[in-house]
Amino acid sequence: MAEAAAIQGTVPSPARRWLRRTASLAVAVPLLAGLFQGVTAPTAEAAEKAKGSGSVEVSLDTLAPSAPVESDTLTITGTVTNEGRQAVTDATVDLRVGPRMTSRSEIEDIGRSGAYRDGRDPSPLGKPFSVPIPRLGSGLSKDFTLRVPVSKLGLDDEGVYQLGVSLTGRTASQPYDRVLGIERTFLPYEPEETEKKTQLSYIWPLISTTHVSAETGADQQQTPVFENDDLATDLAPGGRLHEMVALGKDLPVTWLIDPDLLAGVDAMTGPYMVKSGATEVPGRNQAIAERWLDALEKAVQGHKVVALPFADPDLASLAHHGKEVPGSLSHLQQATALAASTVETVLHVKPSTDFSWPVDGAVDPSVMAVATSAGARNVIARSDSFRDDLSYTPTSARPIAGGTTAIVSDAVLSKAFQGDLIRAENSTLAVQAFLAQSLATTLEMPEKQRSVVVAPQRMPTIAQAHSMAAGLRGLAAGRWTQPQDLLAAAVAQPDPDASQRVPGSSSYPRKLRAQELSPAAFRQMKDTGDELDDFKVILSAPDRVVPPFTNAISREMSTSWRGEAPSAALYRQEVLVYLRNLTKEVQLIEKSDLTLSGRSATIPVTVQNKLLQGVDHLVLRLTSGNRTRLQFDGEAFAEQPVKVGGGHSQSVKFPASANANGPVPMTAQLFTEDGTPYGAPMRFTVKVSEITPTVMLVIAGGVLLLVLAGIRMYSQRKRAAARNAAAEAESTATEGEAGPEGDTDAESDAEVTSGDEPDETRTESVQPSDPTPDTGSESGDPSGPGEKVDR
Repeated sequence: MAEAAAIQGTVPSPARRWLRRTASLAVAVPLLAGLFQGVTAPTAEAAEKAKGSGSVEVSLDTLAPSAPVESDTLTITGTVTNEGRQAVTDATVDLRVGPRMTSRSEIEDIGRSGAYRDGRDPSPLGKPFSVPIPRLGSGLSKDFTLRVPVSKLGLDDEGVYQLGVSLTGRTASQPYDRVLGIERTFLPYEPEETEKKTQLSYIWPLISTTHVSAETGADQQQTPVFENDDLATDLAPGGRLHEMVALGKDLPVTWLIDPDLLAGVDAMTGPYMVKSGATEVPGRNQAIAERWLDALEKAVQGHKVVALPFADPDLASLAHHGKEVPGSLSHLQQATALAASTVETVLHVKPSTDFSWPVDGAVDPSVMAVATSAGARNVIARSDSFRDDLSYTPTSARPIAGGTTAIVSDAVLSKAFQGDLIRAENSTLAVQAFLAQSLATTLEMPEKQRSVVVAPQRMPTIAQAHSMAAGLRGLAAGRWTQPQDLLAAAVAQPDPDASQRVPGSSSYPRKLRAQELSPAAFRQMKDTGDELDDFKVILSAPDRVVPPFTNAISREMSTSWRGEAPSAALYRQEVLVYLRNLTKEVQLIEKSDLTLSGRSATIPVTVQNKLLQGVDHLVLRLTSGNRTRLQFDGEAFAEQPVKVGGGHSQSVKFPASANANGPVPMTAQLFTEDGTPYGAPMRFTVKVSEITPTVMLVIAGGVLLLVLAGIRMYSQRKRAAARNAAAEAESTATEGEAGPEGDTDAESDAEVTSGDEPDETRTESVQPSDPTPDTGSESGDPSGPGEKVDR
């Protein structure tokens, strides 16, 4: 702002002002007073003047036409805002044109310029192409409109011209004309078509963040569960993805699509659930999803469509941290294989899957190797990574070793629409810079046609998308560019002078490295994959489980997680926890301790399956912790195959033999058929109470003694009966009545007989009851979580 005052030629620099004022004050007043004023007053005044100069902000809201011809009238609208403390008077808004830019780098330098530069910024056109503003109070704004016939701009020849809009005015502290604010932009001027137009390939990315969770409903249809309903907001009119489709359908672009986005929207067209705190609520946006897919299917007709690997995996993270973890690259191959079928199924077009797109086009040898490992032969790089030492912009296609082509997109054009473009001024400046750079590219070598690729940011905002569309519409006249699809750009004749050397690892940007997925993240993905491999082998319908979890692992590698490390870690954890919860639905039922009496018994173990599908190819192993006491056919363990229907339980029986008394720890463990443990082991104790041979001899001796005692008692009864018979005969022969003693004796004998009869003693082995082999459907318990449907 001090610069703006200095360049007028009437106001000296702050240092000179300080010296001059000190000298003048020394003449008029005593030396001491002069010294004090020389230190204080000039400093305060200089600060006020510095704040006054350059204190007006000039905004350019619209510029039309963006690329005029001589017969047009250029119309510029904007706003001037007084950000200083003093009112501005006698102000004028002026248009300044020129000079013509001679290179692309000069355009970049002008774009970074700040305050007005005397002698370097062009002179104003003056009346009648200016707007007077008599007074502009502090903090106030004023709109303006400039209209100038292009023929009056003084454009001598084709090229890119600097265009400036300034406000010149006065303040109370500086009551003379000076430039208080300026805004610069560019005016591309090419009234006739060039002989060799630049072939321009513009990538139109249709990519989103991860929305589909790893969970599904517990119903037979496995209703998908979304992390949130944000995708519906993007798909609805006015949403980001809605605008991308609405704008792209009328533009000469190549659609570059993440198939995961299509799969997610397709899942929304049917019943779906949305997480809401600890619960889930039904999704209500099926109609929005259907309309968006229908609009996209119509929009891509007649355009080339490129499908990225499913979920847009982070190639640089895989290259720098993932490839050392076994199995990581296999997920990239699966994601690539899934891409084509997803796009064809949803959009009914055949996409190209021959392209990879590392983050920001940054590459090194390891990134290139990973990018092509799944079959892609074209890698979209960027010129600020794949640098050239040339005075012009070469064709984007660069053949490198192994039949791979690096598609080196133009960095300046690709980054033209980044940043906050919500303000009309920012959007206007971005469009003009984009058009200027494109024309300058053509004019670098007008006699040689080149093919240039533009790869913008992966997920443009709504404002950025509209600005991108405005830039492409500015090229619609085709005076210096002509549209070309990305597939044609990949096979364009390469420039022999362009670099074909892949940048070294040390040149990879540190900022991008800091955003990559960590090695721990890939190890967690491997854990999920390993547990999925163990789980799928026991399922009767693995296709209901494997694809959803494979897709979830691909989503864990998504480029969209950059800058979102906590959210990425949470998603990975949710996927792993959900898988483990499913595997726990097949488990062993806990047993209480058992008591076995005898040499042999049958030990039952129950396997429960709460899944909706049956499980097979499982082996149940029961192991004795003390083979001396308890064994299975002479071995320490026994195994039996297991097959259980969905929602059922199965009891498996193991015959065992006991050899000695005492407790025996037992372990039941499920295994897959290849010997991999499945689930947690179940432990219980068997108490063996065996009847030994010595005990049997004692029991047999006791029985013999009882038999001998019985024989002796029987002999005694026989002798007593004989004596009684003799006495009765003798009593009959004599006179007298037979007394009741005989009855009493008989009764007494009867009691003895009953009392002397020995009791039988019988020993029975005690065994637990054996449950039925199949308990049937466990309708009393709530059904467990279902497996995900393949979407």
